[in-house]
Amino acid sequence: MPSRSGLARQSRIAASLAVAAFFAGNVMRAEAIPANLFSEAELEPLSWSDLQGWAEEDHQAALRTFRTSCKALVRGKRSQHAGSLVDAALRKICRRAPKLGSAGGSARAFFETNFRPFRISKLGEAQGFLTGYYEPVVEGSRTADGEYAVPLYRRPSDLVALDAPRKLDPFPNKGRVGRAIGKGRIADYFDRAAIEDGALKGRGLEICYLKDPIEAFFAQIQGSARVRLKQGGVLRITYDAHNGHPYTPVGRILIERKIVPKEEMSMDRIRQWMLANPDEAREVRRQNRSYVFFRVTGLGKNEEPVGAQGAPLTAGRSIAIDKALHAYGTPFWIEADLPIGPDGASSPLRRLMIAQDTGSAIVGPARADLYFGAGEEAGRLAGGIRHAGRFVVLIPRRLDPARARVPLPRPRPDASQARSR
Repeated sequence: MPSRSGLARQSRIAASLAVAAFFAGNVMRAEAIPANLFSEAELEPLSWSDLQGWAEEDHQAALRTFRTSCKALVRGKRSQHAGSLVDAALRKICRRAPKLGSAGGSARAFFETNFRPFRISKLGEAQGFLTGYYEPVVEGSRTADGEYAVPLYRRPSDLVALDAPRKLDPFPNKGRVGRAIGKGRIADYFDRAAIEDGALKGRGLEICYLKDPIEAFFAQIQGSARVRLKQGGVLRITYDAHNGHPYTPVGRILIERKIVPKEEMSMDRIRQWMLANPDEAREVRRQNRSYVFFRVTGLGKNEEPVGAQGAPLTAGRSIAIDKALHAYGTPFWIEADLPIGPDGASSPLRRLMIAQDTGSAIVGPARADLYFGAGEEAGRLAGGIRHAGRFVVLIPRRLDPARARVPLPRPRPDASQARSR
């Protein structure tokens, strides 16, 4: 008889097979649900009592964030998941969300009634991986001068996504990207070094100019920024596209070169080193050939930025996910111990969060960037997050893959049985 751990493993395998079978039986209707989500991920059905801290959670706060996603879903903003089973199921759930009262109990019942929890991880891995991001607040100018000379660019017209429909909006956060050079010919797009050396200069793509290349670099890593303009007002910019080159974490380079110890690595530590070593910092930044292009949003200066879904982000509730695998608006329960307590002390995070954003470095079924808000304190918190965590995805009940009847695999015979045959 298989051990308890063996049975649990079989149960997880069966759940994954059930998911595959369920969606394979709906190929025509589930065309936009990526099959690779289920080939790369291990799913294990859970009960609500398996979620640490679920009963104590502020479900009403999570529901408010979910409702912001619902507004974007109902508007029918185009994405690669539009028309998929998950997208359609979330839309149906959204129609019920505004009918709830303000009581926390009803919010908890809303999630428990409409969703079912599944632990999700990459095949062969027990946990996922968390990082944090925030919105930098920087000084800038609409025009270049001796003080402000580092441009932030909008998406160039010759930048094309090769693995997605040309009319897809927003631009895919991963996949092949190229530069259209005429007559159907495609070349690699300019990398960071070429762009910093002026490959796009003179094309009218400049949104604004910053003082320091380090500030521009961190704005690209975070995917958005508030730019306080010397001409007055605040310019809001957010991620729009990438140049198709692989993302290389500069923190990893500093660790490999033994410049910064692994245990000291954080965004603040990277910034400090770059400020103290400007020439070396330029060379290290160029090791990350990936480059981000921005778009301007029309939000007021006191509002949160809009994520890739088209919904305003909520500090502490919004996450960026791999949009090739997960539909925007999907709720995730996240469990992790993070350095978010006083003076960076480790503190438990047990929270229901909503997928509303993405990023070119966010890849995999159990990978998320936690949004901490804007400003210096948010940056301090976000910069210290590089931690493992337990991911639980909430799947709409009408799509519950556990309903698919897939038998458990036969237990492997033990060694004595094998010898007797």
